[in-house]
Amino acid sequence: MRAAAALAIGVVSVLGLGGCSSITYEQEYVIAGGGTAGVYYNYGAHLAEELSHALDTSVIVEESGGSVDNLLRIGRGQAVMGFAQGDAAADAIAGTGMFTSPVPILAVARLYDEYVHVVVRGDSDIEEIADLEGRVVSLGASGSGVNVVATRVLHAVGLSSDSVVDRELGLDASIEALARGDIEGFFWVGGLPTPGVERVSAELPIRLLSIQGETVNSINALHKGVYRLADFPTGAYNRAGTTSTMTVPNYLFVAEDASPDFVREVTRVLFDSRSEIGQAVPAANLLDLRQAIFTDPIDLHPGAIEYYSERRG
Repeated sequence: MRAAAALAIGVVSVLGLGGCSSITYEQEYVIAGGGTAGVYYNYGAHLAEELSHALDTSVIVEESGGSVDNLLRIGRGQAVMGFAQGDAAADAIAGTGMFTSPVPILAVARLYDEYVHVVVRGDSDIEEIADLEGRVVSLGASGSGVNVVATRVLHAVGLSSDSVVDRELGLDASIEALARGDIEGFFWVGGLPTPGVERVSAELPIRLLSIQGETVNSINALHKGVYRLADFPTGAYNRAGTTSTMTVPNYLFVAEDASPDFVREVTRVLFDSRSEIGQAVPAANLLDLRQAIFTDPIDLHPGAIEYYSERRG
């Protein structure tokens, strides 16, 4: 409830921030996206277009390796904002895992839940996660949030990253490698539907391996309960029936020192353009004003707090 408390306290603290009618924006802002076949990049591209128009400035999205890379880019000043999974962000502010020191980030909004995909070909003899032992797979690009999750899933079923032959591919390369038969499966973490997975499911029969409840519980015991058991809906990726998996919340983050006025306007455009962006990126339709403030353990940026305070006023 840390974010909700911050919102309540922030109602008083942001009253002196002033209006935005005379804001002069920088020449260009960068949103750190992910691979071009993923939801991050597509969401970022449409958000950049909406922000550029609404703020009369230049906002662009850049391809990246995913959550960890996005957070590091924000921390290095290479991007002002970016998308990331909650588990990677928790490591970032603590300076643990793939982060050698704390990363100065704050949250804009909780956006939607991402689904863990474990994809194999439809004719594969791989039936469950444990069957990946000794197989050629991709655990996600090095430095990605996918790699973090994949490693944790393997550990929870008694394997390790060394138990498989890992090709360390991003989503685009994983899809191509699976289609060629160069790998036997890949991990992906993304919103529904992920464009690249949707395209390959239309061209190649695929299956999604189940992640069972005991596996999710085992992972949560070590990582503060950030994951949730869920099902892929019937019909997703041209499949019949449901498949159990786990989800992780996804957020939009900004640099800690980003202008409160700018972040307030980013938050406003994010919500104002939800329906427009949602026509091309279905995950954008899941943005909810009541849930967006729950970004624990990452604090909300003061500019975002001001926007939420105004909406609730």
